[in-house]
Amino acid sequence: MESIIDALVQLVSFTNIALLILSTALGIFIGAMPGLSVNMGLALLFPVTFKVGGLGGIIMLLGIYCGAIYGGSITAILLKTPGTPASAATTLDGYPMAITNGQPGRALSISTTASTFGGVFSTFCLICCAPLLAMVALQFSKPEYFALAIFGISMITSVSPGSIVKGIIGCIIGLWIATIGTDAMSGLDRFAFDSLYLKGGVSFMPILIGLFAITQVFINVEDNFGKKYEKKDFKIDNVLPSMADFSLTLPTLVRSSCIGTFIGCVPGTGGDISSWICYNQAKTWAKDKSQFGKGDPRGIAASESGNNSIVGGAFIPMLTLGIPGDGATAIILGALMVHGIQPGPMLFTNNAVDVYMIFIGMMLANIVMGAMGLSLIKLFTKVTNVPMVILLPIIVVMAMIGTYSYNNSVPDVFVMLGAGLIGYFMHKFDMGVPGVIIGIILGKLAEENFTGSLMMSDGSLSIFVTSPICFVFLLLALVSLLSPMYKPMLKSLFKS
Repeated sequence: MESIIDALVQLVSFTNIALLILSTALGIFIGAMPGLSVNMGLALLFPVTFKVGGLGGIIMLLGIYCGAIYGGSITAILLKTPGTPASAATTLDGYPMAITNGQPGRALSISTTASTFGGVFSTFCLICCAPLLAMVALQFSKPEYFALAIFGISMITSVSPGSIVKGIIGCIIGLWIATIGTDAMSGLDRFAFDSLYLKGGVSFMPILIGLFAITQVFINVEDNFGKKYEKKDFKIDNVLPSMADFSLTLPTLVRSSCIGTFIGCVPGTGGDISSWICYNQAKTWAKDKSQFGKGDPRGIAASESGNNSIVGGAFIPMLTLGIPGDGATAIILGALMVHGIQPGPMLFTNNAVDVYMIFIGMMLANIVMGAMGLSLIKLFTKVTNVPMVILLPIIVVMAMIGTYSYNNSVPDVFVMLGAGLIGYFMHKFDMGVPGVIIGIILGKLAEENFTGSLMMSDGSLSIFVTSPICFVFLLLALVSLLSPMYKPMLKSLFKS
């Protein structure tokens, strides 16, 4: 209880609340812009958090994360163009209700209510479940941490957007980057090539901004080259939700929030998967399915509560085990580590106040998101009229300034631009960019605990099979890596 009070005292200040409001609004803006993404917004604002400070910086990232996932529903409903992949299912009923039925305000109010409900619900689940899981994880030592890191790396099979082999190649690239620099155990240089910059290791932040922000800029330039800019105007009616709509969608909200939170706990999943599963479940449970696809409120509620509820769920393995489930949580994991907060089972013992500040910050971010969504919908629709020819140069400048200000290092800027170019070609060849980030983050953890385990056992590898927890994680990692081989067999078996 004392930790909760201390967290409230530190969190509830004019500066932190102002940062939360500002970052949530910015997140909604980013989410509402087709072509931008949650990962891009987090990567761009990552360096800004260092100027703001530890707690304020984390609060900003939480606001952007929650706001951006919701923001994608604005263009999904008004333009039939989801701002983020997580809002793709929202177009099925959101666009017909807004345009065909002439009720854009009603569609946006249902979307906002569902997003807020899903976010708050999953945060409650995070508060209840994370400490219990952390208590189990307190039994970990170096062998268990090594096995956990290997298990996290094996999740690349589900994070990879295209070929699993290409995703694994991306992860290997990340593991290689993690080895660059002076080895802490032997003191020898690895892949430094007599460069003073490389001897200190490649900084994580420039790679992160390059792979997500600059790569997306290149993709947007390619997609929008030669296209004529068209301005769109929308007439928004009443944006306050009605009791009739809330009563109709309440069972769907609860069911979809439960499904979304569970899906968020599974590394490698995301809001796009959750939204489609929740939409299909809502249609399955509905007695009258005829209105789905024609502007049914339950379709909007299912998709938006499902994709927003993954936020709290994704934080459960990230905070308790240090396993990032996707690109967004990988970025936030890196930010926490840079700010001196080490996710893992000891986090709840050593940094209890920080944990509760994250909990309270997420809850406030969802509440602020809901209040903004209902009161500023008319204003937020204006972001859809910002031309890419103006937006993209601003993003590049922000990325360069942010990267340089992190270490006051010009080489970092070149690393960021190079990572962006490499990320663009990785995207063209369907290689997993999130795999690179996971490899960089978990590579160091795996290496340090592997060498530490061998020191504990005098060089014997048997230490990794004598521990039951370690053995189970290594077995799960093997099952995960081999999943592309047996999943098609299981699908064909169930179909038959």
